[in-house]
Amino acid sequence: MISRRNIRVKVMQTLYALETMEPGNIKPGTATSLLREKLDQTCQIFTYLLYSLVQVARYAETDARARASKHLPTADDLNVNTKISGNEFLEQIHQDKGFQANLEMWKMRFLPDQELIRKLYNSLAAADIYRTYIQTPGRNRAAEKEIVEYMYKNVLVGNELFLQHMEDHFLHWGDDAEMMGLLINNYLNKPHLFNFMQLISQEKLEYARELLLTVSDKKDYCLELIKPKLQNWDPERIAAVDMLLMEMGVCEFLYFPTIPTKVTINEYIDLAKTYSTPQSGQFVNGILDNILKDLEQAQQIQKTDRTKK
Repeated sequence: MISRRNIRVKVMQTLYALETMEPGNIKPGTATSLLREKLDQTCQIFTYLLYSLVQVARYAETDARARASKHLPTADDLNVNTKISGNEFLEQIHQDKGFQANLEMWKMRFLPDQELIRKLYNSLAAADIYRTYIQTPGRNRAAEKEIVEYMYKNVLVGNELFLQHMEDHFLHWGDDAEMMGLLINNYLNKPHLFNFMQLISQEKLEYARELLLTVSDKKDYCLELIKPKLQNWDPERIAAVDMLLMEMGVCEFLYFPTIPTKVTINEYIDLAKTYSTPQSGQFVNGILDNILKDLEQAQQIQKTDRTKK
């Protein structure tokens, strides 16, 4: 499922987009509508990546039929191993009614380029790990998972043609590419926990909306806490993403009682390193840590144990 880290990224991107918009174009509901659009885009990309894995695997059957129908097929042509088409993980995805519903809703069945799928399959078929996989009798769950991991990392996102395909069809692929690896890994570790009709839980949706609206509403107060800590830094010259991440961090300190302060600091350090400058992680860490000390001294931090759901 989409993690809180993913949610924070989408909120950050939404806040950044809002700051670059003309004030006259921001109407009531614009912020939450933009956030929902970004979250939907993440779900679409994740669904399409899984669909691409299924399509590449099932191309083994297409290849087998094409080779068997040759005018003078060889023995190898008549005995193409199609084990990958029934891969345990990929078959579970393909059979999932929620997954199929998403493909229909987002009209994804027509996106794959069959020539691209053929090239991706040929790339897979040429790999040593694939030959070992198909030559091993039976199905071992660990091996089933390993070959899908290889397909994602090497056959899909390790292929320039496929990356270009993603950029052509998904405007925000560049923003989501990194988190997709984590989501694919989460799925392969616990496929039974995935609900394709609700890739983002109601709890996460509420957290996303609340974080977005809180940062927007408390922006001035957050800046009152942040600016004194900047010392010789000119706020206008600090990376915009750094400022947004610090505002989000301060809001989590003050207005999200179930999120531990240590978790907040670690998350925003990581996001700063990933989405801003090489020095941003250390910079955001220092500022948030100093603000936290002041807030704790003033007894403004009120945290409670999060009830497990």
